[in-house]
Amino acid sequence: MFCDTLEAMPLFLTVIILGLIEGITEFLPISSTGHLIVAERILNFTDVKDIFTVVVQLGAIAAVLWFYRLDLIDKVRGLFAKRADALRFWKLIIIGTIPACVVGAAVGSSLDNLSKPSVVGWALIIGGVILWLADRQPVVQRNVKPVVEKISTKQALLVGLGQCLAIIPGVSRSGATIVSGLTLGIDRPTATALSFYLSLPVLFLASAYSLVKHPHAVSQLDGGPGILLLGIVAAFITALVSISLLLRYVSRHNFRPFAYYRIIVGILILLFVH
Repeated sequence: MFCDTLEAMPLFLTVIILGLIEGITEFLPISSTGHLIVAERILNFTDVKDIFTVVVQLGAIAAVLWFYRLDLIDKVRGLFAKRADALRFWKLIIIGTIPACVVGAAVGSSLDNLSKPSVVGWALIIGGVILWLADRQPVVQRNVKPVVEKISTKQALLVGLGQCLAIIPGVSRSGATIVSGLTLGIDRPTATALSFYLSLPVLFLASAYSLVKHPHAVSQLDGGPGILLLGIVAAFITALVSISLLLRYVSRHNFRPFAYYRIIVGILILLFVH
């Protein structure tokens, strides 16, 4: 009866829920794509070429741009002024982005058949165990200001390589970058901020690639472009809140609760979602 009720839900409400899920989960180390794949199955939402799942991430991109707008404006001005810290910042972001672009272009389309709940379930469980093992830094009960510029080019490259694992649904882009950063000795706030900044080029390029590759997919969605825009707006609002809360959280806590969440949800998906 519950599933029948969900399937009878108005399309606009379904899309708002999916947008909220994207915004809440995009920057948490729990996989937004994995949650969307499972939620779409439960809500009986028919995506076209995964266009909604990918492009709705534009809401999360907009949230990062708005949250870090002052810092990003300063970094852009610093780039044109050839300021050392700004030049280093953009250099690190480019280095961290290159691996995902190369891997995504090379194997992206060949992994389309992995967008299913069973893959998400196993990826959540395995990723949860890895996150639990990786987060061994002591919790410092004080606010630590993230400084992306202090990481090395080698660390940026390795974090970028780790981010490539997120091409598998359920791995989590933010989870992969944060775990990579923690493993390399980067503090939690900086690893988290780096994950936010790296999301800008990666998510934008992924959305642009999907739109170019499937130019008619948006119009083929039930509700068309308006439905996609509704999802993007919902994702923007919740992502903005999620970013703020996560930054406060990581300054005083570890990521272990997210690891437990991943493992529990992964098991539930394998048991009940087919």
